[in-house]
Formats: sequence, structure tokens, C-alpha cells
Amino acid sequence: MLYDHVADLDCRIDDYELERFERDTSSGFTRVSTVVVLHGAGETGRGEDVTYETDAHDAFHVNGDDLDVAGEYTLDSFSERVGELDLFFGDEPDQDVFRNYRRWAFESAALDLALKQAETNLAARLDREYDPVRFVVSTRLGDPPTGERVLDWLERDPDLEFKLDPTSDWTDEVVDRLAATDAVRVLDLKGQYHGTTVDQEADPELYERVVDGFPDALIEDPELNDETRPLFDGVEGVADRVTWDYPIRGVETVENLPWEPEWLNIKPSRFGSVESLLDTLEYCRERGVDCYGGGQFELDVGREHLHAFASTFYPDSPNDVAPGAYNDPDPDGDLPTSPLSPPTDPRGLRWH
Repeated sequence: MLYDHVADLDCRIDDYELERFERDTSSGFTRVSTVVVLHGAGETGRGEDVTYETDAHDAFHVNGDDLDVAGEYTLDSFSERVGELDLFFGDEPDQDVFRNYRRWAFESAALDLALKQAETNLAARLDREYDPVRFVVSTRLGDPPTGERVLDWLERDPDLEFKLDPTSDWTDEVVDRLAATDAVRVLDLKGQYHGTTVDQEADPELYERVVDGFPDALIEDPELNDETRPLFDGVEGVADRVTWDYPIRGVETVENLPWEPEWLNIKPSRFGSVESLLDTLEYCRERGVDCYGGGQFELDVGREHLHAFASTFYPDSPNDVAPGAYNDPDPDGDLPTSPLSPPTDPRGLRWH
């Protein structure tokens, strides 16, 4: 089992602190995240909480400075300890998955710390190697959508690839314009989101437009109902392009999908625990399910953690893990290009 490679890592925690980050994004909202910083035995481990509610981060910094986490652990026993804590201090988060996001901040920080205390890194501990990471750029098209934003990016770097979020106001002309670039690798229909700012209701006309218009792109998170399911389920050349993101939080959620997938979007924070993430990756490997990484507008070390897992498990996939500068409202300067070179002397879970 993959998890067995890290479960027994010793992890000494002397104390911890919280760091708050904030940045405007290219998607038009202000992102706030919290980094959990664990100190122990002269080393520091960091993990990022990507909860999508500013108020939840504010409350974390007010109430989260006295958690009982100091002690001598293995990574596995620390995971058990974190699972016992109420990391939202009696409040109910707006979405249940936010509990996983915050737990992941502690678990990834502990994994980072334990690997450093053992003087190793993620790939080495798992008997694997870090490989260059291919990435795609995730962007929306603006209002109204024209495709100009993608063309502007390609003028800057003709080799860029993209993950886009189709909406019902995409016209045939927009689809044709984008398809002609041959640079769109993933289309996120957002059909599994409900009650969020990015919801996109099931739209059979939109679904058919993008399925036909981008015959080689992955189609992420459709909402399946009586009108839309016939476009995907059992359709040769289409069903095997359907990939899932929002529902994926562990092996059980993969088994509960409408059909056995060919592709999955892996966002480590959604899993909450290191064990759940590694068990799911192993499940996918055993069944030949291809994976690619996904991001959540990480502002600090969380982005590097995505690179580390992508580099270890799915480096050649269309990973939605472009360096953070690509999420700035007005990126300037020389941006990193794909693929990202692995670090020459990695330590812990950091990847730089």
C-alpha cells in the first residue's frame, strides 16, 4: 500500500502558527487562504487551507491558536489526532468539503515536516521519481465570452494549453474560434457544483456544442439527467472523455460514479487525509484510471504541493496546476513555461 510508505514516519511537533494570505485573482474575486505552520526538531512543515470563505479564515485566526497538536507522533497517529479536532470551533462551514480542506492543511504540513525530519522527500519515500510537470492554464473567457483571452495568452506563449469553463452563452462561433487553436485540453462543465458562485446548470445544447466542437478534449463534471445523460453514457468516443472533479474525495466516491471512469481530476485538499489521497491514487493505478492535478487558487505552499504530487504520479497529464502567477489579474514579467522542471535538491513536500 502506498500509504504504508509514509504512515510510520516519525513526526515531532513542538508548536504551530497560522499565516494569512490574500490576493486578487483573474477570476474576479479576492482569494484568502491560511497556511498552517508546524515546527518541530528544528524543521518546519507547511500546509495550506483553501477554504473558500473569508469569514471562515478570519474565525480560524481568532480561534485557532490553541489547538492541542504538540507531541510525538507518527504521521498516521497525527492524522488520527487531527480527525478528533473540531477545526471549525462549533461553527458549521458553508460546505462540508471545507472540513477536508482544513484537515488537509494540517496533514500536508505534517507530511512536509515528517519528510524533512527524515531528511527525504515525497517521491523518494514512495520509491518514485520527480518528473517534469506539464500544466494547462485555467481561465474564463470574460463577459461576453469571445475567446479573445485565450488568443491573447497564445500570442504571449504559443505552446500554452488550456482548461476552460464553458457557459450557456458560449456560441457556435466561440467554440469554433477556440477549437481552431487546438490548445483546449479540458472543458469543465461545473455541473456537479450546487449553491456556489460557479454553478452551471445542465444545458444539453451547451453540452452537445462542446462535445462535438472539441472532439479530443476531456469533459469534466457534467450534470447527468434525462436530457444530458444520453450525450455521454455509452457513447463511443465520448464516455471515455468524461472526467470527474468535485465529487472525488476518496475511493468510495470513485466507486459511486455513474460509470467506471477513464480520467479523474485529483485535488489533494478534497481528500482531507494523506491516507485517503494515496489510497485513491493506488486504486486508480490498479484500474488504469488516468489522473491529472487540479488547483484551487492556492496562494502559498499549497501550489507546490500540487506540483509534487503531479510530478510523482501524473506528470504528463493536462494538469491544472499552472504556477500561481497565472492567476494574477494582470500577469506580467516572464512566466514559467510548461513543463515545469523538478527541483534538483527537494526536501519534504516542497517542490522548488
